[in-house]
Amino acid sequence: MPFAVYILGLAVFAQGTSEFMLSGLIADIARELNVSISAAGALTSAFAAGMIVGAPLMALLSLRWPARRALLAFLIAFILVHVVGAITTSFTVLLVTRVLGALANAGFLAVGLAAATGMVAPNAKGRATSVLLGGITLACVAGVPAGAVLGQAAGWRAAFWAVALISLPAVFAVLRSVPDTVRTTDTPDEGRPSARRELRALRRPRLLVTLLLAALVNAATFATFTYLAPLVIDVGGFSASWVPAVLALFGLGSFTGVTIGGRLSDARPMRVLIPGGIALLAGWWLFAATADSPIAAFVLVFVQGTLSFAVGSTLIAQVLYAAVEAPSLGGSFATAALNVGAVVGPAVGGLTIAAGFGYRSPLWVSALLVTAALGTAGLALAVQHLRRTPREKAAVPRTTA
Repeated sequence: MPFAVYILGLAVFAQGTSEFMLSGLIADIARELNVSISAAGALTSAFAAGMIVGAPLMALLSLRWPARRALLAFLIAFILVHVVGAITTSFTVLLVTRVLGALANAGFLAVGLAAATGMVAPNAKGRATSVLLGGITLACVAGVPAGAVLGQAAGWRAAFWAVALISLPAVFAVLRSVPDTVRTTDTPDEGRPSARRELRALRRPRLLVTLLLAALVNAATFATFTYLAPLVIDVGGFSASWVPAVLALFGLGSFTGVTIGGRLSDARPMRVLIPGGIALLAGWWLFAATADSPIAAFVLVFVQGTLSFAVGSTLIAQVLYAAVEAPSLGGSFATAALNVGAVVGPAVGGLTIAAGFGYRSPLWVSALLVTAALGTAGLALAVQHLRRTPREKAAVPRTTA
């Protein structure tokens, strides 16, 4: 694996820390900037919305830029908005910086996925993808807790400065390590990227179904992860002091899952997707049924983190395999799908809690979302089988997604 791919993973780690760290800083931000907790919570929503819109938009804007130039532009913009966020005394300005930071983050991740998979062998896209997504899971394990501790010790602004400082080494590393080449398609005669051609390629049913599956699985993951703290305290019986350990355990499971997905998603994706998807569904139902048992909850937090990110990262790798004619926009739509899930899942989970179903209800939401994903996959395979000619059915080609 080229060193530059790991550098991209470092930058994604810093950006993932920024995306999730506000969960431990909202109260301090609200108090200092004299806004309500719910208003401060809009900072998280603004970042998520910026990621969804920004991924395809920024990829389109930078379509004909060399990968190094695009990555540097997005990374430097990301650093600058965090510096502004660290020094501003205006909540409005801080909100704007979150949106701009999300746009830069989305653009970097979209281009980074395309650049990383372009620097490795054609059959190693899954491993390259796992390195970048591993940066996000490590942010959950180490970056977010560290940001919360730093915020408590030195104020929330220190966390913003820390994200900017962590990102600085990546600027110099990208400058030295990422090839300064224009991205091209995997088909030599097609030359430079074309927005029209790539958008046409993104309309293919296989790719659209895979994007939908990735969004559903990620929605299931974040439907529970977002409310994990009140779940383990109010239902599982853990004390508040155990919450960081439980969150870290979920993060460790996520990193394990991304690693497994990276090793298997290139050559044997169906060995992850079929048994992994079924096990993921069974795990959410079991977790919902046994959430009041501290031992079961502790084990299943790790197991579900592993399964969620093994299946999810494999689906993202399959998006990139299916989008070989859209190397720039394929990564952006994969990024958008992940963030659509990260918005929809918590929203639906929050609705069930608000409706009075309790903190166990997001687990049932997760189970239903994975059920929907498996049902969608089964329907897509059935339709694909019916559309095959008799000769194709006799050949039984290998399915990778």
